[in-house]
Amino acid sequence: MVFQIYAILSRSFDSSNCANEPPSYKGAALGGVGAGALQSLMLSPIELIKIRLQLQTRIQHKHIEKGPLSVARSIITTEGWRGMYRGLTITALRDAPSHGFYFWTYEFMREKLHPGCRKSGQESFDTMLVAGGLAGVASWVCCYPLDVVKTRIQAQTPSSTVKYDGIIDCFKKSVTNDGYGVLFRGLGTAVCRAFVVNGAIFTAYETALRVFFNNGGDMNALQTDTPI
Repeated sequence: MVFQIYAILSRSFDSSNCANEPPSYKGAALGGVGAGALQSLMLSPIELIKIRLQLQTRIQHKHIEKGPLSVARSIITTEGWRGMYRGLTITALRDAPSHGFYFWTYEFMREKLHPGCRKSGQESFDTMLVAGGLAGVASWVCCYPLDVVKTRIQAQTPSSTVKYDGIIDCFKKSVTNDGYGVLFRGLGTAVCRAFVVNGAIFTAYETALRVFFNNGGDMNALQTDTPI
């Protein structure tokens, strides 16, 4: 869904570009920002449930939730439907700029690694892997402190000992209690994972377009105009 939303928005934000030309770098960045913002509406409740499942322990909870539906019911019962969207604002603040960097970096790096490929769509697998991997790294580096704050906000429950009264309060308390280093804790692992995962994602996406539509002559048209 993110790739298709990006494909539509990158054209919408860059309407002066010809249909058979790849979107400009400006269009790629703005399309990524829009795709990231829209994604957060769907992603925020899912990440909330994932974080609650990952962090629950028998020491803290007498009853261990056995799956996502059980966690969702628990959140709705104790915090209401609004509780399902705890952390939506910080999720949007994280995902919008990070996806802008994500798609801009991919478009920029694939052209640098294989000049002319944005128009021809004939980049090699190595180009896809490296450009996609660097795009993933760029997106995580620029948003990681926000991801830390988001996780802490979504991890808190009505019974949590530490309470955060919003994004700024969470940031201040985190830095005060753990130092500025807490904002980058685990970044190395996230970056290594991002390079591998996003290299594979872009390679799979580009390859799927070629296989499904069998039109290597104008891959840009497929990327921007064809529903996936």
